[in-house]
Order: sequence, then C-alpha cells, then structure tokens
Amino acid sequence: QVQLVESGGGLVQPGGSLRLSCAASGSIFSIYTMGWYRQAPGKQRELVAVIRSDGSTNYADSVKGRFTISRDNPKNTVYLQMNSLKPEDTAVYYCNADITTTTRAMSGYWGQGTQVTVSS
Repeated sequence: QVQLVESGGGLVQPGGSLRLSCAASGSIFSIYTMGWYRQAPGKQRELVAVIRSDGSTNYADSVKGRFTISRDNPKNTVYLQMNSLKPEDTAVYYCNADITTTTRAMSGYWGQGTQVTVSS
C-alpha cells in the first residue's frame, strides 16, 4: 500500500505565498517523478510542475518564475513553494508520484488534493 498525503493549502490574498507539501508513505522501493497538478472548477486537471529523481524540473508557463518545486528524497516528500499568487491560481492541487513498490510494481499514485484559494 502506498499513500500520498498533501498539506499546506488554504486561503491567501493576491500576491501572497503558500507552501504545499506531499509525503509518500508505505511499501516504497523507489520514486521517479513527483509532481503537482491542479484543477479549477469547470476545468480539466493540468500540470503545474514536476521534478524527477535526478532533480530536473518542468513548469507550466503560467507559473514559471513564481512557483518552485523541490523534493526531499530521504523523506519521500515533494514541496511546491508558491509566490506572487494570483486569483487564477485558485484550484484544488493534487500531488502525483511514479512509485515502484517493494514488490517491484510501478504505478502512478495521487493524493487526495488540497484547496488553494487566492482572494482578497
């Protein structure tokens, strides 16, 4: 069994900052890619940022220069530092990870989601 647990969402004013965390736990052998996606009401889920095991990253154009993804491999945790937040960043943010379990099965896992609301 593998679980991803997110934390750090909330309500913030435009221009403010939030830091999201996602910790993976369970029968984990290795983690390749970890990432953050978001889904706003009435819209499809979209990629925000990903980070691979070698530390390489990719960002959506809409968040480049404002968001930073990082990971702590010994803790199996990925972070998303979000600065200069805009109302259009309002969404449910989901953590995703490509995990190989101790039985050598590889699959993608999702967290339960955390709400981020940017409003004055």
